[in-house]
Amino acid sequence: MKKNILKTVILATFTASVAGGLSGCVGSNAVTGHLMAFNVKAVDNRYARGGLNMLLTPVYALTVAADAIVFNSVEFWSGKNPINGKPHIFDTKTDTMLNINDDLHPSLIDAPIDPITKADSVEKEVYSTQMEAINENTLDFHIVYSNGEKATLRGEKSGDIVTFYMDGEFVTTTTMDELVAYEETHA
Repeated sequence: MKKNILKTVILATFTASVAGGLSGCVGSNAVTGHLMAFNVKAVDNRYARGGLNMLLTPVYALTVAADAIVFNSVEFWSGKNPINGKPHIFDTKTDTMLNINDDLHPSLIDAPIDPITKADSVEKEVYSTQMEAINENTLDFHIVYSNGEKATLRGEKSGDIVTFYMDGEFVTTTTMDELVAYEETHA
């Protein structure tokens, strides 16, 4: 019995370590930083700040988890934190003890995904849409953005599955039941 518990603990620890390592959990911890800024701005007394910090311990646990699992991962893979806009700490230019970038392929030097910025979403506010039925299983949504760009979102139904493409590139799949449930909650 004790061996099974020990194996389970070891396996869980190993799995969590691998998952954490693959998620790129090192980063600027922007969510936790915002909570810390709130903590400092809430009151001017250091002891009151310490007390508030103790009261916020469960919230800090959530922000650290959100940073480690979500925001620092986005920061690692895109090279920029989506909340504070800071570059990833691993992209810091500094004097190093070992220089290997000159010997690597360029694809192994920079972040593989373009950063997500607020400007991306602001510049592309939807100005108008027009729906076109291609056939009984295919709809095209012609989108014009406020900056003048155009795009086409296509939905293709096959049985109970709907697959979406943006300008010919696969976006996602969903089921008809999920679409109906979404419509009912957002109507």
